[in-house]
Amino acid sequence: MPQELLPQFSVVEDGEITDLLSFQKREGMIYYFHGSFPVFCHAEKDRKSFRMFTSQLVVNGNCRQVDIIPAFGVSAISVKRAVKKYREGGTAAFYTPPRTRGASVLTTEM
Repeated sequence: MPQELLPQFSVVEDGEITDLLSFQKREGMIYYFHGSFPVFCHAEKDRKSFRMFTSQLVVNGNCRQVDIIPAFGVSAISVKRAVKKYREGGTAAFYTPPRTRGASVLTTEM
């Protein structure tokens, strides 16, 4: 099973996503900027918020999927899956617990 690629926040302190979008790491938090205005922040280890916000940027047309991939060093398929999840379920899709099946129940034969 392939290993998931995590965003490279520990290597990069600040970076540029597009000409207008950038991010910066400060004290364990990641801040996103549009120009010079802060637009979103999340904890460095909060992958759900990272996926939600980057897919929101793509769906709203602020950047493209190919801009996210080199900026954070994540795989193309993980970005595509996050964008699909956002389009189908919105922001709530990233924070709802995964559905699990119940236990098997043995019944008597009739």
